[in-house]
Amino acid sequence: MPDAGRDLTRLRRALTAFFALDGFIFAGWVVRIPAIKEQTDASASGLGLALLGVSAGAVVTMTLIGRLCRRHGSHPVTVVCAVALSLSVSLPPLTHSAPALGAVLLVFGAAYGGINVAFNSAAVDLVAALRRPIMPTFHAAFSLGGMIGAGLGGLVAGALSPTRHLFGLTLTGLLVTAVAGRTLLRQDPPRPAARPASSPTQAYRGAPRRTGGRGLVAVFGLIALCTAYGEGAMADWGALHLQQDLAASSGVAAAGYSCFALAMTVGRATGTTLLERLGRTRTVIAGGTVAAAGMLLGSLAPSVWAALAGFAVTGLGLANLFPVAVERAGSLTGPSGVAVASTLGYGGMLLGPPAIGFMADWFSLPAALTSVAALAGVAAVIGVATRRTMGS
Repeated sequence: MPDAGRDLTRLRRALTAFFALDGFIFAGWVVRIPAIKEQTDASASGLGLALLGVSAGAVVTMTLIGRLCRRHGSHPVTVVCAVALSLSVSLPPLTHSAPALGAVLLVFGAAYGGINVAFNSAAVDLVAALRRPIMPTFHAAFSLGGMIGAGLGGLVAGALSPTRHLFGLTLTGLLVTAVAGRTLLRQDPPRPAARPASSPTQAYRGAPRRTGGRGLVAVFGLIALCTAYGEGAMADWGALHLQQDLAASSGVAAAGYSCFALAMTVGRATGTTLLERLGRTRTVIAGGTVAAAGMLLGSLAPSVWAALAGFAVTGLGLANLFPVAVERAGSLTGPSGVAVASTLGYGGMLLGPPAIGFMADWFSLPAALTSVAALAGVAAVIGVATRRTMGS
């Protein structure tokens, strides 16, 4: 048993490294988009179409990767996708037109979507084996990796060309994959542990059970969609709201998303403790309710600092909804459940920014941002409606 425990610990560390690497590489690419736009001489609309390549590649690949994980196992698929992600992030600086950029971003998006399904599937298996709700800690690693990637990218943007910067990400990704991938390739996915008569984690009453179905997976995917909708909206419209509607300086406006992202990282880092104490159902209901209240404050508050506080509260509320939804979907139907929930979640992230834009034109940006609060409330209602099948 001690050897088994050490194996699970090593596996947890390896998966954490892959989650952090995913966030680090994606954020590193995002901060260089302005430079790539200038290099390719793309118009705003041309760049927008090219960036759809990331989304299209991810959505198309997610379902396929779920099947591959079932056939070959989530561990080798994670390693292969990590190599593909690391290599493909170096391709955008080599392009000199919007169509060429869109083509390479299809490849990058496919690798990004693939690794998200693969390592979430591996994490679901580990959660079942440990019988502890550790899924939020993996997503905290992703958030932290993203913050580091964005911060580092901002620091080197003036000193390094996009080609050198993104090639550095490639080398980093391959190095991390070589080190952490050895653990995944040497270990098969762990089997669920039998619950002892007296469980120290009895507060987490919802141990994963692969029973019931695809309809429930879609419902949990809807929770993921509601969460990701808010993330996408905050990333693209939060700063503009602060600057345009509340007359914040550009520096303070940029801090809006940082407050949201930092709060989400903190929420995920403490998510295991929260789930052990409250269980899945109460966590989803409380998280959706808190996020709805926070976003109402963030979008309708008359002062900048109140809005920043609202953004932070929203991040805390949304933090654990996506990890819980993906974990529960995976526990019901395996990698295919993770693929469905991830695809719906990614669809929410795609839907958020343009939907906010249309509603802002029809009404106003503050009114449009209240849709984030509305969908967070929907997630809370789903938590109430599925409390018997949520597993806690």
